[in-house]
Amino acid sequence: MMFSKVCIYGAGAIGGWVGARVGQLPGVQLSVVARGHTLSALQAHGLRLHSGGVSHAVPVRASAQPADLGVQDLVVIAVKAPALHDVARHIAPLIGPYTVVLTAMNGVPWWFLQQFGGDYANTPLVSVDADGSIARAIPAQHVLGGVVHASCSLRSPGEIAHHFGNGLIVGEPCGALSERGQALQALLAQAGFDATLSPQIQKDVWYKLWGNMSVNPISALTGATTDKIMDDPLVRSFISSVMLEAKEIGTRIGLAIAQEPEDRHAVTRKLGAFKTSMLQDVQAHRAVELDALVGAVRELGQITGVTTPFTDALMGLARLQAQGLGLYPA
Repeated sequence: MMFSKVCIYGAGAIGGWVGARVGQLPGVQLSVVARGHTLSALQAHGLRLHSGGVSHAVPVRASAQPADLGVQDLVVIAVKAPALHDVARHIAPLIGPYTVVLTAMNGVPWWFLQQFGGDYANTPLVSVDADGSIARAIPAQHVLGGVVHASCSLRSPGEIAHHFGNGLIVGEPCGALSERGQALQALLAQAGFDATLSPQIQKDVWYKLWGNMSVNPISALTGATTDKIMDDPLVRSFISSVMLEAKEIGTRIGLAIAQEPEDRHAVTRKLGAFKTSMLQDVQAHRAVELDALVGAVRELGQITGVTTPFTDALMGLARLQAQGLGLYPA
């Protein structure tokens, strides 16, 4: 097996879901970097997953210190974007010459323009990696991008409930259909995921972002679930304007979206009274992912010469609220 030593960095809802599935495979040695109550729970009970009426636990080797776990074949980073700088400071002991690092995160990642974007290729994104420390800690040759299409939540530390969706998309930032990409797709499929190897992972990242970059911060600002947001014509029109700005940016970097905003609104409506992850973060008083979801889009607009007045307004309002709550740097 190409990936026999697997480490989950961030055993929250998504990281725990992935780890509990992969950890069941024969020949996989599963480790987790965790702290506090999560670390204690993992050491006592392993990773516990409830999905489709079935519950199981997977034993793990858990530690707060990556050096205790050693070099891995696969590291899955499944933290919220504000925590990524802390990951970068500590991840080095997990990475050897052939380690693959899979990012299973929301928003625009630091590697987004690595070997991609035409005239804008290899431009660093200051909004998500201001000092370049993430890129230095996790060199480009180790990275595989990931996009998650699933809903999971934490029942308690180390205990995950999987609600719906089973999709995992992985791909090389450079677009190559590599041997390691195929091996990872096969591993995830064997673990029971609807796993896809993408020929352009940035397109999958951008399409998911196109829907949640506006609804997430608006829900955080208003406290409204997605059904109420979609039912308000003034708010829906504002969201459409934000999406059209992002659509033009995508076109300029090679990520054209064929749909119109109303097409995506119809998809969002099907979620019903859904509480977005950013609203959940605000209510739990956790740092919000504004830079990865909105700030990076503004920066890409500046890089590509697309004016973004609606995105700017959304960022300003959401940032002001989050700063007032202590959930975003002043």
